[in-house]
Amino acid sequence: MSWILTRTGQRFDLIEPSAHTVHTADIAHSLARQCRFNGHTLTHYSVAQHCYIVADLVPVEHQLAALLHDATEAYVGDLVSPLKALLPDYRQIELRIWHAIAARFDIDPELPPSVHDADLIALATERRDVMPPHRDEWACLAGTQPMQARIRPWSAEESAQYYFNRLQELLATTHRARAAA
Repeated sequence: MSWILTRTGQRFDLIEPSAHTVHTADIAHSLARQCRFNGHTLTHYSVAQHCYIVADLVPVEHQLAALLHDATEAYVGDLVSPLKALLPDYRQIELRIWHAIAARFDIDPELPPSVHDADLIALATERRDVMPPHRDEWACLAGTQPMQARIRPWSAEESAQYYFNRLQELLATTHRARAAA
């Protein structure tokens, strides 16, 4: 079996994903219930809230891509980065899912540099605000400053609702703008 059953009752094939099986409600629901850092945070802090923060940090034309940048995790989970690096087959599956998501939402599968930069700023802020203190440096954050604002973690329910509303808003804005061009 290479498929999962999603929250909305859809069959999602992990090996051969397709855009028509990607649904906004499934993404919002799943990401809101997945805790960043494999749950090793001081309190529940979701992948959905992380994506929302990243979307706030990029120019408006990149917000949809930023909000969706971790959407694959709605289907394959949020593996910690050091583990992902050790699993090349996983990365290929995740890439195929990303391409299905990009096709579904009509975005370029190549994320703009602003999304990568914002992801690191969010990570630096998360380290400061939602992780236990630890003296070791994170090499990937060298030269990256956290946001001035502090993160107030949302509940899973808040995360799902905020993420879903933001995604709907961005889809309406993005697709209207493309249609008018």
